[in-house]
Amino acid sequence: MKAIRKSKPEKGLWLEDVAIPEVGVNEVLVKIKKSAVCGTDLHIYKWDAWAQKTIKTPMTIGHEYVGVVADKGNEVTHFEIGERVTVEGHIACGYCRNCRRGRKHICDHTVGIGVNRDGGFAEYVVVPSENVLKIDARIPDEIVSIMDPLGNATHTTLSFPLIGEDVLVTGAGGPIGCMAIAISKFVGARNVIGTELSPYRRDLAMKMGATNVIDPRTESLEKTMHDAGMVSGFDIGLEVSGSPVAFDSMIKHMYNGSKISLLGILPDTTQIEWDKVIFKGITLKGIYGREMYETWYKMEKMLLSGLDISPVITHRFHYTEFQKAFEIMEEGNCGKIILDWED
Repeated sequence: MKAIRKSKPEKGLWLEDVAIPEVGVNEVLVKIKKSAVCGTDLHIYKWDAWAQKTIKTPMTIGHEYVGVVADKGNEVTHFEIGERVTVEGHIACGYCRNCRRGRKHICDHTVGIGVNRDGGFAEYVVVPSENVLKIDARIPDEIVSIMDPLGNATHTTLSFPLIGEDVLVTGAGGPIGCMAIAISKFVGARNVIGTELSPYRRDLAMKMGATNVIDPRTESLEKTMHDAGMVSGFDIGLEVSGSPVAFDSMIKHMYNGSKISLLGILPDTTQIEWDKVIFKGITLKGIYGREMYETWYKMEKMLLSGLDISPVITHRFHYTEFQKAFEIMEEGNCGKIILDWED
């Protein structure tokens, strides 16, 4: 089969012929229909410091995809050959304290598909049956292929009640920021204001339903808040940028008793005015992955009830053109990019 591989410890990816993986007794073989490029994949492509200390080459990457069941192990009873499925990308051990108290998303021994073991940028991928999910047929394949990052956005956004609240999204124009905006408006937030440096991505965030999205280098967040009818700070902060400057600005503009979801990975050197966190009584919650599997239930039901995230998909390529996809990702003028594995 064809697979997009991190074959060498240097910048780049390579399309190679590899064997179709064998199926274990509790595993499912998925024939890929569509996959989506993630920021994590870009880190691996660029071979940055995180990738160098995390990725063992050679390996097939990719953890966002939709496909059909091509084969299954003898112990698999809940899936049939030909059924359309997607996959939760974090494999939990099932035995640690967090797994046994229903918090598998923060398992002590998580293994990431496409990060720690072969992933879904291939014609076939084999995964544990517990990680396989059937999604309602009314949801299109392209949307199903990006339910992994939609789950990140859902977990981030729905960690705190949003009805009638004023929400600040930093890194608003990235795919997860865009989806967080759409979810916030869908569940009843009052104002959803974003900060974003890229003009392309500011436009994309506005298409997703933001009240306003500004360039914080040239526009005043205070004026934007005033123009939106706000008389105090933000009730909810969604930090998905990973920018120390954006996070510090968020802290300064939060209301007393407000809450912040932290998804963006901030540098170790990040400094903020901690006295404001203390004296404002701000709650900070770290977000990792998706709550397994409640987040999957919530996002499926929102999609079936009218949540529209389709504008976040901006580019589509055949898998043989993956190099173009990564060049566009590196430039940053895109939302989600879909790779088609069907001829």
